[in-house]
This record gives sequence, C-alpha cells and structure tokens, in this order.
Amino acid sequence: MLQELVSGQPPATGQAGNAKVIDGDTLDVAGSRVRLFGIDAPEAAQSCRRGGRNWACGAEAEDALVSVIAGRQVRCEEQDRDRYERSVAICWAGAENLNAWMVENGWAVAYRQYGGRTYDPEEVVARVARRGV
Repeated sequence: MLQELVSGQPPATGQAGNAKVIDGDTLDVAGSRVRLFGIDAPEAAQSCRRGGRNWACGAEAEDALVSVIAGRQVRCEEQDRDRYERSVAICWAGAENLNAWMVENGWAVAYRQYGGRTYDPEEVVARVARRGV
C-alpha cells in the first residue's frame, strides 16, 4: 500500500482539511500537526550558505510548500507517529504528492533514516537540476 501512496495516487481515507504550513516539512491539517513522511526540510528560521552567502533557506522552503498547496485542501495518509506524537504522513494537495514535490524541487532532502529510499529519485532530479537546498 505504501508504494501506491508514494506513486502520487491520493489516499481514499485519512486526514483531510485546510492546511497551515508550519515549516517545509510540517503542516497543521484540520487542527492536527502532521510531519511529512520521509523528508527533511530546513526549519523555518534556518539559514543556509551557498556561493559564500547566507540565504533564508528555511523561509523559502516554507514559502514553496505554501505555494504548492495554493489554498487547496490537503489529504494525508498516516504512516507513523513521531516521538512528539505527531502524525507522520504522505500528504496531497489535489493529485500533487507534497512530500515528493518538496524533495524534487530541492526544498527538502530524502530522510532515509525514516523513509528509506522512498524519495531517492526525486532527490536525484533536484541535485542534477541544482535546485533549492
């Protein structure tokens, strides 16, 4: 079933509703905190260094997630719960897999410790295109 979820097909069941972006890998969906499964994005206030200059990579990752959601309802399928008891889920806005989109567009990296090799192909695309972080 996980492969079906990662493939971009929205879940038939799970958490759904309006979403507020907390940072590049965390949402509030219908009042519940959700961590995006298998990815790791910079914290909202984090800065990165590229080309000898600091840039607000955390704020940009957050903004990217806001833009891809674009006010649409978000649907999430829980995969696990983290140590803070948050839902860890694969989430969609329409047919867009948000987890995969964040990695493919360079705003997050594959978090192999928890997601295995799930988002490796998207990370390769981002790296080759020199996108985001």
